[in-house]
Amino acid sequence: MPKAITTLPEGFARRMVDWQRLHGRQSLPWQNTRDPYRVWLSEIMLQQTQVSTVLDYFPRFLGRFPDVAALAVAPQDDVLALWSGLGYYSRARNLHKCAQEVMGRFGGAFPRRAEDLQTLPGIGRSTAAAIAAFCFDERAAILDGNVKRVLTRVLGYGEDLAVAKNEKALWALAQDLLPEPAADMPRYTQSLMDLGATVCLPRKAQCEACPVSTVCRAQAQGEPLAYPVKTRKLKRSSATLWLLWAVNAQGQVWLQKRPDTGIWAGLFSLPVFETEAQLLAAWPQGAQPQFIAPWKHVLTHRDLHLHPVRMTGSAPSDPSCEGQWVDAQIWPDLGLPAPIRTLLAS
Repeated sequence: MPKAITTLPEGFARRMVDWQRLHGRQSLPWQNTRDPYRVWLSEIMLQQTQVSTVLDYFPRFLGRFPDVAALAVAPQDDVLALWSGLGYYSRARNLHKCAQEVMGRFGGAFPRRAEDLQTLPGIGRSTAAAIAAFCFDERAAILDGNVKRVLTRVLGYGEDLAVAKNEKALWALAQDLLPEPAADMPRYTQSLMDLGATVCLPRKAQCEACPVSTVCRAQAQGEPLAYPVKTRKLKRSSATLWLLWAVNAQGQVWLQKRPDTGIWAGLFSLPVFETEAQLLAAWPQGAQPQFIAPWKHVLTHRDLHLHPVRMTGSAPSDPSCEGQWVDAQIWPDLGLPAPIRTLLAS
């Protein structure tokens, strides 16, 4: 069992709330609102994505889908199109499903309790707690990557978070640290996010700017970068993809809808093949292939080595190439993977 932490840092929640009021982020477009739709949308977008990127997508998404009802009735292709470039497209598919369930199961109103929010597609424990804390003042702890870093350092919690029971113990400690007044929950929750994003950084702990440095055990030990401890790392993988970039005399491009599972699921894409031979065999004979310089597209845990081959001619008969000709005025508005969009725009 993890070693028990018997004493919690004195006045932790109060210090955090006071610091956020004076020094935290106050003007992000999803702040200063109690609208669960906007909070939920921002929380999903911010998973695995930098704030600077979300600042561009968030208002555009709201302009097209101003509320959960508008999102629920939208075609999935429209949702994926607006999400194009944000990556992790399962988030967009779950976003769409979640909106439909909020309408169907909850009459269009997001449930107020984290426990109920967690039953919706794409909403995990930490995201549910964030929505409930920001919108409904529920005393529910968040524990995303930034918050794990802050709390393990402050508590000196050196147990391996790759072990489930150790992470469970940290959840319990996060709950114990919550402020007593429920009205403090929105600002306290924001304070943890702000501290982890701006001060208590992965490779640089700016302890001189931290409101809880005097009660931080990692700071007292002189080794804040030793936390958090997580031994099991996700291994990087790689894949080689051959992309058939076919155009016809009218300047249209041949696109197909990807399957519902696997890479770029549900998006429109150039036909994808595992080998050069498979690609060449799929297009009508006689077309002269033009081999485009390959490049590497880097994902969080995977490198994609992309080899585009440009072809001209009529539509293929090979079933692996099933798709349609799309006008140059239309494809920019489709849901396309970022590297495909970049290639076509070139």
